[in-house]
Amino acid sequence: MKYSSIDEYIRLQDEAVQPRLNAIRKLLKETVPDGIECISYNMPAIKKGKVLVYYAACRDHIGFYPTPGPITAYEQELKPYHTSKGAVQLPLKEELPLELIRKMVLYRDSELKLKSVSK
Repeated sequence: MKYSSIDEYIRLQDEAVQPRLNAIRKLLKETVPDGIECISYNMPAIKKGKVLVYYAACRDHIGFYPTPGPITAYEQELKPYHTSKGAVQLPLKEELPLELIRKMVLYRDSELKLKSVSK
C-alpha cells in the first residue's frame, strides 16, 4: 500500500502502535517546528529541504531512521538498541527514548545546516 499522508499511515497501523507513532510525530513537530511532514519511501518523515528523519511501524519495533551521523554521535546511548548504519530499532515492549530521539533529531538538523553553510 502506498500512503498519501502521515495521518493515513498512522490510522492504518495496529492500534497498539498508533500512540507510539503519534508520540514520535508530536516530538518531531516540537523539536523542528519549521519542519515539513511528508511521506518518503512510504514512511512518515520530517524534512527541511532534505529529510531529517524517517520512522515506521514494524512487527516488533518502531524503526527510527536518523541517517548515520546521529547513530555515530550517540553510539553509547544507543547501546541498548539494535542499530545499523542509519537505523535504530525501538522495541514495542519498551518505553520510547523520547529525549534520545530529540537529541538525534537536533543533531541531524545541525548536520544539514552545516552542509548547507559549507556549500
